[in-house]
This record gives sequence, structure tokens and C-alpha cells, in this order.
Amino acid sequence: MKILSFETSCDETAVAVIENGTNEFAYANDSNNMGRSGLRVLHSAIFSQIDIHKEIGGVVPEVAAREHIIKIIPVLDEALTKSGVSLQEIDAIAVSNKPGLISSLLTGTVTASTLALALGKPIIPVNHIHGHIYANWLDRDADEIQFPIVVLTVSGGHNELVLMKEHCSFEVLGETLDDAAGEAFDKVARLIGLGYPGGPAISKAAVNGDKYKFDLPRAWLKKGSLDFSFSGLKSAVARVVAVHKIDTKFQADMSASFQEAVCEVLSEKLLIAARKYNAKEIHLAGGVSANKRLREVVAEKAVSSFVMRYPANIHYCTDNGAMIGAAGYFMFVKNPAVYTDWKNVEASAGIS
Repeated sequence: MKILSFETSCDETAVAVIENGTNEFAYANDSNNMGRSGLRVLHSAIFSQIDIHKEIGGVVPEVAAREHIIKIIPVLDEALTKSGVSLQEIDAIAVSNKPGLISSLLTGTVTASTLALALGKPIIPVNHIHGHIYANWLDRDADEIQFPIVVLTVSGGHNELVLMKEHCSFEVLGETLDDAAGEAFDKVARLIGLGYPGGPAISKAAVNGDKYKFDLPRAWLKKGSLDFSFSGLKSAVARVVAVHKIDTKFQADMSASFQEAVCEVLSEKLLIAARKYNAKEIHLAGGVSANKRLREVVAEKAVSSFVMRYPANIHYCTDNGAMIGAAGYFMFVKNPAVYTDWKNVEASAGIS
């Protein structure tokens, strides 16, 4: 089964073609991954708007929407051409329809719906967050992954702990009450004079910093809570910045201290949830799952208690079309009769 998938929820225009049940993966030079069946990424085309938005340090919705309109067809052409798959060979179309910037989502949903109508193909609307979760099934033997799973999905716009007891079953155990971790990274990076996006900038600076230099708060909230809060941490950084000279050494130490505070809370709540719900595996998903220190801290805490996974390719951590195709595949297999009418796809800025 070949799926054409679209992702335009924020500032990446992404289109991918994925296929299930093949005997090789996209990174075929890795012999350890040969001979398995799974979801293969035939090609994932992405146009990132980072260079455009970094000029003001954040995403401008109107600019993002314009860029999606300009780039959607060239990105679609690239995905089809480099995958070697024609539109006629596509079996189904998947598209992220929520949550996100409504003006950006509309470019993807309208394009996908138009193709579904013209080609007579089934169309699968996919929650963007579910797409991030299913990035862990890309280029990997699906039969190895065992439920129940507790997923920490975390990026600039969202931050949740999700329990999966089976495919396409998502129970939210905890979520952010204010800033998501990725958003906090962006805001703190701006406070200490680093670039946008903040996640990679802070991670890079932290390598040369002292993670114990600044005693920053950890918001554990009430006992047993699996929710998150990072606005207080951000405010604490702002108070320190107000009385310090910002130089390279300060940036490194603050980056390391801030990153450690975020990773400690994220990892501890993930492990609490995994133990509480008797998970067999713990998964990291979303843009912040690319953070090396977060992976290290979770691995240290998990030890041998759980199988730990994060996307097999770092490019699947950030927004991409392949992850939407992966979620769409499992949704379609579970209930194909639901995804037949192009008119049922509606974009929504909210999760529900």
C-alpha cells in the first residue's frame, strides 16, 4: 500500500510517499535494518521556513500561509518524482488537519482533498500529534513494538504524555498547562541572545556549559500530577538574565542549566507514567525528542525497565509528511470504511 501524505500545520511544507510491507528501508546502507517489513519512506520532501522566520525570532502565521501556497506544488512534485511513484499508483492520501495554524493547515487539506476527489482515492485526516507519535514506526520493524506504550510527545506547540494500549488508541495522561517545552526553549534562547529555533541553539551551547551553574526551579505541580508547566522556569531564567552580563560563558552555563531542568521534569514524569500504567515501552516523539540530553536522561532513568524508542531518523522528529502517512496507514488499516469521502476533511486550529 502506497500513501501520499501532507503536513502543513506550521512552518514546514512537507509531502511524503510511504509504503508498507517492503523488505528494505530508506537508509539501506545500514545492513542491520535489511530484510524486515515495515513502513518504508520512499521519499520525504520538506521545505522549511526557518530562515524566513528567524529574522524576527518566531513564526508569523500570515507569512507561513503564503509560503505554503507557494511551495506546496513544487514539494509535491519532488515527493512523487524522487519516490518514483505516480499519482495513479497512490492507494490513499493522508493529511494533517489539526492542530496548528488554521491558514497553514488549509493549504494541505485543500490540496489533499482536491487530489482525493480528482483521483477517487480515500483520504485520511490525521491529528498532527498522532503523526509525531507514529514517527516511531517509520523505517522500523513494526512487529517489534509492543503495547502498552507511554509516549512523551513534546515540541514547540504541544507537550503530552499519551498512553497507547493498541494502535490508534490515544489516552492523554498529562499535558502542558502553559508553555510547551519547545516553546520554552525558544523563549529562553531569545532571552539569552541565542538564535531561532531555540532548541538546537540551546542544545549546542549547552555542550560547553555547567548544568549545575544556576539553580533553576522544577515545576512538579501537585503530587501525582502528570501535567507540565514551564512558564515559571522561563520567568526564573529572565530574573537571572536581568542581573548578569550575557556573554558566551553565560549562554553556555544557562543553556546547560535550563536544558537539565526541562529534561529532568520531562523524563521523571514519563517514567512515573510508564510505571503506573505497566508500559512495556516508552517512546519520545516531536521536535524536542531530537534533544541529545533528553535521550540520555531518559535512558539513564529507564535502565532496563522499559524498551526505549525515538524516531529512527532524526529528520522524523520535526514536522514531516512521512509521520502523517504512518499514522494514516494504521488508521486506514483499522477502519478503512471511514476514510472514503473527501468532503469530511476539515482543518481545525484546536486539538478537538
